[in-house]
Amino acid sequence: MATPDARKPSWINYWGWGSGDMLGAGAQAVITGWLAYFFITFCGLSPVETGLILGLPRLLEAITCPLIGYISDNLRHTWIGRKVGRRKIFLLLTIPLLPSFALIFVSGQTFTYYLVTFIFFEFVYTMFLIPWETLAAEMTKDYKEKAKFAGARMLIAQSSAILASYLPTLIINNFGGKDSSNTFLIMAAIFGGLFSLVVVLVVLFTWERPYTDDEKLIQPEPMDWGKAALIPVNMFRDLFSTLKLKAFRQHLSLYLGGYISQDIFNTAFPLFVATVMVGSTLVISQAMTMMYFAQLISVMIAIRVIIKTGPTAAYRMAITFVCAALLLFLGFYLVKPAGFAAGVEGLHGNIFNAAGSGFNPTVLFWLFLPIILAGLGRGTLNFVPWGVYNYLPDVDEAVTGQRREGIFAGVMTFVRKIAQSGAILLTTTLLGLGGFVSGGKGQVVQQTPQAIHTLVLIMVGGPILVMVTGMIISWKFRLNAKTHEVLVHEVERLRAGATEAETPESRAIVEDLTGWKYERLWGRGEKARPSVGSDQIPDIN
Repeated sequence: MATPDARKPSWINYWGWGSGDMLGAGAQAVITGWLAYFFITFCGLSPVETGLILGLPRLLEAITCPLIGYISDNLRHTWIGRKVGRRKIFLLLTIPLLPSFALIFVSGQTFTYYLVTFIFFEFVYTMFLIPWETLAAEMTKDYKEKAKFAGARMLIAQSSAILASYLPTLIINNFGGKDSSNTFLIMAAIFGGLFSLVVVLVVLFTWERPYTDDEKLIQPEPMDWGKAALIPVNMFRDLFSTLKLKAFRQHLSLYLGGYISQDIFNTAFPLFVATVMVGSTLVISQAMTMMYFAQLISVMIAIRVIIKTGPTAAYRMAITFVCAALLLFLGFYLVKPAGFAAGVEGLHGNIFNAAGSGFNPTVLFWLFLPIILAGLGRGTLNFVPWGVYNYLPDVDEAVTGQRREGIFAGVMTFVRKIAQSGAILLTTTLLGLGGFVSGGKGQVVQQTPQAIHTLVLIMVGGPILVMVTGMIISWKFRLNAKTHEVLVHEVERLRAGATEAETPESRAIVEDLTGWKYERLWGRGEKARPSVGSDQIPDIN
């Protein structure tokens, strides 16, 4: 099979593709950082109702995420796939629909209104996210270039999170309304416009995997309704086939360990600041901004660390930072430091004065230190899974002989949405059972000691539990620059017809990453058992 000459990405391609995470991460930063707080504080919804709105759409995406990935993969040899692009057709459809994001933040509506508008936006968001995530893996196979794509993506992601956290402060300072629901409506309208703009940039500055000479000879397929009826069956077959890859199973564990911990924290943290640390929308906005700035710095460091050493060392260090931050927040709750509330009040709505003209060591220690530690850890936890994801289709190709970027993106998002749904539903339900009550019109309600105790226990204990689970699994994850280089070399040999590994070391590495015996790779092991005992891989980390 003749392969076209590789097209080399440049800085404009890295940043053009990465700009998509202004939508990918920006929307989630607003949703996970502000939506629960908005519903409970400004809309009078209970924690349980809030959890249902945030959780139910993600359960529906158990179907839409892998379906979009599967359809996108299988549009390659259709007319629309050839003329427009199997990925880009989805991106183009989302451009006029993304401003609907603002509809979610109209206050004074019913539970049904918020549920319907959120479901609609989540569907549009997924229609962009799945095809977009595949493009970096399609544009290059080079380890360092993939790391640069992931790095550009995460830098944009953290920048969008900073914008999501600080926009309420800018809006309040310029338009007034210290605790007004209009703050969030204006923010969502700004983001809705930005979302459409970045999708245009992605369409302009990315490309899909070029066709080989053999593929060019394949005639575009007409619509076959019989095959279309089998899409759900084939989709779930492919969906579960990804779990046969050892590296992918391990990767999902790392991914969920890092991201579920943040779902729990993001849901609880604004309420913690408002009820335990004596804050308002303005203080919450500034605290989150500081945390996201730390995340941006963390990503910049993690890019270099992962290229040089691999992902697992950075992952474990990140968990250590976040755990330290959570324990400091727990210490604040237990100690209740004297003078903290008065110190925050004396800053007149700008917590950054605590490090300047209004120097206050108590506020600096108890607010700044844990938030900065949390940000330094969270940035790396965000980067590691998506830095690794770009290499997983290469592992899959060794087993199947196919390029299935779309189905992997679908599975990643599918698992993420299900886990996020469960984390948010569980968090808000436990808050409700613990006695936490909603406010209205921006008023912070005085909570009972039991409700605050429940809130602190969830915010501290939940993330630590899932992160430690991910850390334990990380000790057996061995996908890094060196092992990936060996894998890609062996894939090229398999494509050329090889049935034996080049060296025993190469065999051990490929079998460890795939979980399959070498002689069963390249589509030869449909009914084979995964390899066993491949943990005896040479230590080349």
